[in-house]
Amino acid sequence: MIELRGLTKSYPTPRGRRYVFRDLSFTFPEGANIGLIGPNGAGKSTLMRLIGGIDAPDAGAVVTDARISWPVGLSGGFQGSLTGRDNVKFVCRLYGASGEAMREKVRYVQEFADIGEYFDLPVKSYSSGMRSRLAFGLSMAFDFDYYLIDEVMAVGDAQFKRKSQEVFRSKLERSRLILVSHSMKDIEQYCNVVVLVRDGRATLYNDVREGIAAYHQGPSATAEGKAA
Repeated sequence: MIELRGLTKSYPTPRGRRYVFRDLSFTFPEGANIGLIGPNGAGKSTLMRLIGGIDAPDAGAVVTDARISWPVGLSGGFQGSLTGRDNVKFVCRLYGASGEAMREKVRYVQEFADIGEYFDLPVKSYSSGMRSRLAFGLSMAFDFDYYLIDEVMAVGDAQFKRKSQEVFRSKLERSRLILVSHSMKDIEQYCNVVVLVRDGRATLYNDVREGIAAYHQGPSATAEGKAA
């Protein structure tokens, strides 16, 4: 269960405070792979950070009894002065993996990310693609009830994309995902419901194609879904 209760989130701007969400209440359907879609600036990535605990709301709360990953495509949580290896070890300690369990996860991430000698260099020296590869590999090293995926399928060469899709399908045999993507092909491939975020509201579509159509048609179509 993942529920938003009276969620408010805003950011200061030169023109004053901008509210992304005001008193938003919404319950995500259980047991579903959820596509989170919407126009640029609608708050999709902000919502992912809130659900993953990377960011905090101004008011309200995200209530859940599920184990939720950090947003896989958002790699800003890394400590830039530490190496990739040390960042992985740090996360392992946070999640209680030590000894051989930690060594196994470090080996897994190093092999999966496939960034060569950069694994032992500071993360601040990485390209955005390297950071995303490290973040994806690190997320796949742990078991979660929900994986938060933010555009990560668009990162890397064809070989890395194939590898990512293979391990991802394996994880989805026992876990669920919330996927933010502008690729409607990915949304159709991986999701069985859609949540359309627009104008500070979230609208559930149990029919993925209907949700995608509403996204393309604009604000007038949103009211036809189940809004919150």
